[in-house]
Amino acid sequence: MSMNEQKLPLTGVRAVEFVHMVMGPTCGLVLADLGAEVIKIEPLDGDHTRHLTASGAGFFPTYNRNKKSLAVDLKSAAGREIVLKLIATADVVSENFRPGAMDKLGFGYTAVKKLKPDVIYCSHKGFLPGPYEHRTALDEVVQMMGGLAYMTGGKGKPIRAGASVNDIMGGMFGAIAILAAIIQRKATGEGQYVQSGLFENNVFLMAQHMLEGFMTGAPVVPMPDRVRAWAVYDTFTTSEGEQVFVGVVTDTQWKVFCESFGLTDLLADPALKTNPMRVVERPRVIPLLTEIFRKMSKPELMSRCEKLGLPYAPISKPEDLFDDPHLKASGGLTGITLMNGIKTQVPALPIEIGGKRLGTRIDLPRVGEHTRELLASLGYSAQNIDKLVADGVALAS
Repeated sequence: MSMNEQKLPLTGVRAVEFVHMVMGPTCGLVLADLGAEVIKIEPLDGDHTRHLTASGAGFFPTYNRNKKSLAVDLKSAAGREIVLKLIATADVVSENFRPGAMDKLGFGYTAVKKLKPDVIYCSHKGFLPGPYEHRTALDEVVQMMGGLAYMTGGKGKPIRAGASVNDIMGGMFGAIAILAAIIQRKATGEGQYVQSGLFENNVFLMAQHMLEGFMTGAPVVPMPDRVRAWAVYDTFTTSEGEQVFVGVVTDTQWKVFCESFGLTDLLADPALKTNPMRVVERPRVIPLLTEIFRKMSKPELMSRCEKLGLPYAPISKPEDLFDDPHLKASGGLTGITLMNGIKTQVPALPIEIGGKRLGTRIDLPRVGEHTRELLASLGYSAQNIDKLVADGVALAS
């Protein structure tokens, strides 16, 4: 074990996960990056997320670094025995399958608690207990019913957010619950059952809008249809047809902005003295700025905003982020090797601990890559392991 691993916060914590897609794997990724030994239980043909294409092609490589793979047939008695022995050594069990699936396999919380009384067991579900708990949920489903699609797309044009925000955050909240339970276990000696809900996560995202409506007494207006809070808070097109977002959000910034761009008439105009007054005058101001920025190149506009301390941003595509200079220089990207042997990078957790970013310690695992290692640690002899593999109970790659 390297010194870096010894210093990680969750070193010594063993977690066993029965997960697929995004929500459950995200939870395990957080634990793994923080130093936990996370063991991914996979069927003999691998987690089906490995084989997704199109919009699901990025799921497995994004959320499964720093994990070990144990491939086992859970329908066989010998396979279930392996997993139960493993769970008996674990601090955490995490799952995100449909309600009742883990109970049918014999790995539900009640069964696991009998085996390991102080286990912390986390279920990632579409809905927390209540009238909706047996419904099938997807990120789209909860975004539609939870107000996010309405806020994103506008009236009559609901559209999902451009990332799996609820799946990812739901997994993060599951990890938070697990960490809280680990801390509490140190005081009580007891484990517990925790859950994270996809729908409830979405509602949490909507809290600010719910309270906005309550506090103002007015219907909440979707983002595309809102009156801007700031006079200049827009995306502008530059001379080469590129786009840059520019904001001018304080009276001080307005003064600096006008002086830099030679807009003395606007700065002296009494109707534009304060931000609320400038918001009213947006139909007059924005066309003027649009014409000024249209004559500037993208690098020129961004350089000017940088010099003035104005909020600005290029409109980047996901593929542009691989070459982002800040991410490259700050450890924001960590290396992985895809199943086809090609090396690439993936975003690291957006945190820094002890002055360091958390990177890749264990590359993406092949199906069953750690089966022999883990079975040996559970007391299985090399001969027994060979027989389990030959009998189709386990896969070792």
